[in-house]
Amino acid sequence: MWNIDIDTLAAAPSDAVVLDVREPMEFARGHVPGAVPLPMSQLASRLGELDRSRRTFVICATGNRSGAMTDLLRSRGFDAWNVAGGTAAWVRSGRPLDQGMPSRAA
Repeated sequence: MWNIDIDTLAAAPSDAVVLDVREPMEFARGHVPGAVPLPMSQLASRLGELDRSRRTFVICATGNRSGAMTDLLRSRGFDAWNVAGGTAAWVRSGRPLDQGMPSRAA
């Protein structure tokens, strides 16, 4: 699997995309700052909205859903990486979460 840890995510270049594949209510309760919501249930049908030229870090609550979605994205030509441990690991590391929904989703 194509995994990165939380420290690598925190140091990600500013042009990378952090794609949160949890459901909208999960995302709204707390997400990595700058993450873009795109629920796992919609990802396959919305691939055309994503930029294949940008590195994509895929995150969920623990890394399970994002792992499956990373595999999907990689099979379609994306430079995608799974965030091991997900949002739970981000919180355990002492980093802050944003709340609410962004003005623009993926």
